[in-house]
Amino acid sequence: MKSHPLCRVCLSVALFAGIATGQALAEPKGVWLAKDGALVLVNSCGNGLCGTIIKAASQLDPSTGRAWTDKNNPDPNKRNRPLVGVQVLSSMMPSGPGKWSGSLYNADDGNTYLGNLIEVDAKTIRVEGCGALNICDGENLSRIK
Repeated sequence: MKSHPLCRVCLSVALFAGIATGQALAEPKGVWLAKDGALVLVNSCGNGLCGTIIKAASQLDPSTGRAWTDKNNPDPNKRNRPLVGVQVLSSMMPSGPGKWSGSLYNADDGNTYLGNLIEVDAKTIRVEGCGALNICDGENLSRIK
């Protein structure tokens, strides 16, 4: 069976476009595993993305022997709230291809930083907090679902 010349041109253009732009990344919405074992749910909030802790790294905080709390929060009224349910990514708005920028709450030190969520590939995102001189550091999270 003969193929139509126009179909061959369309196929060539589609293949070239795929090569030129690289492989498309997956949507960063979903459940992600942090290096410490915590799970973070990234979902829509407004026009951007937010991330919430849905499971702590372990059931008990080794320093207290109790369930994890937001013990390092600068607001004394929030230090006894459960860590599960704390929003750690806020107002992450698109800032480039595969990149969102907004606020990152670090429960380890209780500080909020300017931060980025970057799609590394379909199974990996990078979450970075940025400090003085716009120097950013972070960690990769692996997709669970």
